[in-house]
Amino acid sequence: MSGKCPVMHGGNTSTGTSNKDWWPEGVNLDILHQHDRKTNPMNPDFNYREEVKKLDVQALKDDLRKLMVDSQEWWPADWGSYVGMFARVAWHSAGSYRLADGRGGGGTGNQRFAPLNSWPDNVNTDKGRRLLWPIKKKYGNKISWADLMVLSGTIAYEVAGLKTYGFAFGREDIWHPEKDIYWGDEKEWLAPSDERYADVENPDTMENPLAAVQMGLIYVNPEGVNGQPDPQKTAEHVRETFARMAMNDEETAALTAGGHTIGKCHGNGDADELSAEPEAADVEYQGIGWMNTKGRGIGRDTVVSGIEGAWTKNPTQWDMGWFDMLFNYEWELKKSPAGAWQWEPVDIAEDDMPVDVEDPSIRRKPIMTDADMAMKVDPVYNDICRKFMNDPEYFSETFAKAWFKLTHRDLGPKARYIGPDVPADDLIWQDPVPAGSIAYCEEVVKQKIAESGLSIGEMVSTAWDSARTYRGSDMRGGANGARIRLAPQNAWPGNEPERLAKVLDVYERISAETGASIADVIVLAGSVGIEQAAKAAGYDVRVPFVKGRGDATDEMTDADSFAALEPLADGFRNWQKQDYVVKPEEMLLDRAQLMGLTGPEMTVLIGGMRVLGTNHGGTQHGIFTDREGQLTNDYFVNLTDMGNTWKPAGNNLYTIRDRQTDTVKWTASRIDLVFGSNSLLRSYAEVYAQDDNGEKFVNDFVEAWTKVMNADRFDVA
Repeated sequence: MSGKCPVMHGGNTSTGTSNKDWWPEGVNLDILHQHDRKTNPMNPDFNYREEVKKLDVQALKDDLRKLMVDSQEWWPADWGSYVGMFARVAWHSAGSYRLADGRGGGGTGNQRFAPLNSWPDNVNTDKGRRLLWPIKKKYGNKISWADLMVLSGTIAYEVAGLKTYGFAFGREDIWHPEKDIYWGDEKEWLAPSDERYADVENPDTMENPLAAVQMGLIYVNPEGVNGQPDPQKTAEHVRETFARMAMNDEETAALTAGGHTIGKCHGNGDADELSAEPEAADVEYQGIGWMNTKGRGIGRDTVVSGIEGAWTKNPTQWDMGWFDMLFNYEWELKKSPAGAWQWEPVDIAEDDMPVDVEDPSIRRKPIMTDADMAMKVDPVYNDICRKFMNDPEYFSETFAKAWFKLTHRDLGPKARYIGPDVPADDLIWQDPVPAGSIAYCEEVVKQKIAESGLSIGEMVSTAWDSARTYRGSDMRGGANGARIRLAPQNAWPGNEPERLAKVLDVYERISAETGASIADVIVLAGSVGIEQAAKAAGYDVRVPFVKGRGDATDEMTDADSFAALEPLADGFRNWQKQDYVVKPEEMLLDRAQLMGLTGPEMTVLIGGMRVLGTNHGGTQHGIFTDREGQLTNDYFVNLTDMGNTWKPAGNNLYTIRDRQTDTVKWTASRIDLVFGSNSLLRSYAEVYAQDDNGEKFVNDFVEAWTKVMNADRFDVA
């Protein structure tokens, strides 16, 4: 500090310690309020999904094709082609997706921000984005970074010679890093895999919802498990990792082979000579990281993974070269110039080697990673690869579809796809839902529901359970399709299968009598229950409703992938499947964030669901009212009443007692008490407890409820 003048500086302007560091066990409500309007530089009325429809798609694609062969002096293209570079930019943008919670993926352009922009596995993707910048600048608001990065990889494969399956626009950029995604709790890059496995020898013991084997990687370590080559062991980790990203064995083999058909690995140098990653680099680097500080560091001297070499003889062409190389030669372990483990052919003719990236008169040995070798040594992957080798056209088609799935998995259902290259096919992983009827009379359906004899709790709970599966992370789940009546949802413990079967039997009859879809009847019945409860409390409200939900079939439903949407806890219905290390309130926040709720919306829904009597199994925990079934603000009034005391009474169980007599008035869970103990949540609870906010509570509950019911209505958005 010598030579510098002190200055008053009260702003929290760095990313070091924060208020949260004093209370690390506190719940993080920030995940509900990320991507605030204030972070977005676009005008409030800007609508990217409308703007992109004005895009000259053909001109953009033409410009990308020109870029693929327009080598720049500051970052020259290997063999004069950037196809490998942009395939990797797109792959690593989309490849962070994981099935367990739908988070990650290429749908938000998050590769521009930390931590992804500085992951060790994303070395030099920053250069790819800078190469794309002139095109982004040219087309401006009509193309998002998210769409552009994914499209660049698709065009790269087309330039290489692949007939791609299609492409859809519609990915909207975010303007700061996501606060909700858990990437692991390691404190160093590439920490040993053991830290995220119960037993690293058993890949399925990896901590959920993680899908990558180490902090800072997209998939697996290319040198082997914990950097130790063992192709069969790597194969087992590849299988688990790709399964967690919604890929089966055939798709995995196709992506591995096709991903390594173009481009190369870079490790011809010393990683210790590189500057810091983008987020840690000083200002003169202007957001670019990993620049060589001592030598040339570009072209043939580039360092990325540390492995050095191309996989095929013609690394800029789509062909069967990867299979020819892998299966026609024996391979041995070697060290790259950067000291990384890689596999090299034992004996190869010079004519079969790829040429140097800068000098075509020089031949270089090809390489394979441990993940490549896994495709050869694992019996299942080996069989699939030989099937591809016997039918190159089938391989190209399988890869094209797998690439499309990889790059569109988090874009949501087909109704969200935009552009001239959207495939006509309905693919099962897109969770297709047929259009529902809008010809029926809504009032007739509501009348039949009201006369059905179902309770308010049954109607509201069933509608909630149908809709609560929605995940804004990948736009899956929700009430549209009425998949709650299909496997696996109809057997989930959280859906109370016996109660559900009883209610669905009634709804199926009403659907048959009126022509309304079962999906619409489920949601409409929730509206009936809420309107009845509000009327009983003295409020005349109408819950907004939009017709047209369809009913999916078993054939339209990928039951295995839907298993990942099962709620393990639902704080809104005061239920947990079992005890977890994670606190109930943390699981509530996670569910609320996936559903797209704000803090106030989560709060008002909790209070309303309690007084409506929707607790799982009919428990009375948190029913702070003697008017159950009426939509009142009693939950908040009694929660904030200092005439009560709150005492632990068991595991996740508390009693609410009269302060004067010590008489037990109610029981509660941690979920209930956190709305009185957490300062932020209590501030919301106090609003709804006020004497003058009874009507506001009802109106806000209806608005939040409608948001949940319509979250997946992309067909009418």
